[in-house]
Amino acid sequence: MKIEIIKCLSDNFSYLIFEEETNTVSIVDPSVFIPCDEVIKKYNKLDFILNTHHHADHVDGNIALKKKYNSKIIGFEDDKDRIPGIDILLKNSQRQKIGNLTFKTIFIPGHTIGHIAFYFEREKIVFTGDTLFSLGCGRVFEGTHTDMFNSLNKLKILPPETKVYCGHEYTKSNLNFCLKYDPNNSMLKKKSIEINSKIKNDLPTIPTTIGEELKTNIFLRYDDDDIKLALNLKDSSDEEVFSKLRDLKDVF
Repeated sequence: MKIEIIKCLSDNFSYLIFEEETNTVSIVDPSVFIPCDEVIKKYNKLDFILNTHHHADHVDGNIALKKKYNSKIIGFEDDKDRIPGIDILLKNSQRQKIGNLTFKTIFIPGHTIGHIAFYFEREKIVFTGDTLFSLGCGRVFEGTHTDMFNSLNKLKILPPETKVYCGHEYTKSNLNFCLKYDPNNSMLKKKSIEINSKIKNDLPTIPTTIGEELKTNIFLRYDDDDIKLALNLKDSSDEEVFSKLRDLKDVF
């Protein structure tokens, strides 16, 4: 499984997946046609388009790519009227093959009510769209804070070595937020050096891993006593702490 990161728009990531054994080419969340097609042209085919959710900055390349390559578009069944050109409707926990690769559909609402992740269990790779970011999580637009909290909990139990490919390059802003409310986290300070080096050299800060995020991503560390104290929420529930963090990030 070969993954190519495609930078789109100002801060979006699309991902080309190449499975060599069956020569299967897929793309995750094609934001726009031209930058995605520049990478796809090297393979001269595109078998599948995988959409994590319906937002325009994740699906605007769908129709033009489908028209050029006769691709099949895959998305969640609840988004059948919102994902342009959708062909294959997925259910929660459904397993779907693309060539010799198999992913599991993980339903993770919150950012939108039809958001999913694509989890390649054998390869230990997950595409999380706008739900789990490096050091952050997505804004809650269509769902609720409870939805997002529960969705993140579905992702945080994946094996720690699982590589996370998210939808945006938000890591620097997320880092600054995490450092504000988790300033004594030594792992976070160490990660900040790596992040700043990558940004300085114009390199993507992803993939990250579930294990790294558990140690550094404040939105997965809502049960940490130091964070609760920093928020004056010592006796609050995990979900209350998470909700406070999400509200603070919205105005950060």
